[in-house]
Amino acid sequence: MSDLLLILFTVSEIVLLGVVILFFLRLRKSETMLSGLQARQEEFLKRLQFNTRLENELVATFERRQQELVTINNEIEKRTAELQKLVDLAGEYSQSPQFMRELILKGHRAGKSPVQLAKATGLGLEEIELILDQS
Repeated sequence: MSDLLLILFTVSEIVLLGVVILFFLRLRKSETMLSGLQARQEEFLKRLQFNTRLENELVATFERRQQELVTINNEIEKRTAELQKLVDLAGEYSQSPQFMRELILKGHRAGKSPVQLAKATGLGLEEIELILDQS
């Protein structure tokens, strides 16, 4: 009986040893898988940090370009106002009697007829002839 008991304990120890070996092998496999996951996680974190830096640079560039566009828009508005003033001034000058007189005299010297000058200036033929007679 003691031999049977000894065989039973030996077999149970061998089975227990097999279970421990299987557990150890599964533990090693889990450690390998965990190491792989950690390596991929580190790679993922590096990519995520790179993407974050890239996004921050894009946002900064976008903000800088928006500021540049605002500055350019302000300059355009100033220049538009200046040009409008010049256009208004030119309109006033072109309607002045002195300018019309000079325009008519230059046209007459260039050989244009009073009828042509009247059409070009929008004045009547009598006004053109009066200006030409005064000069």
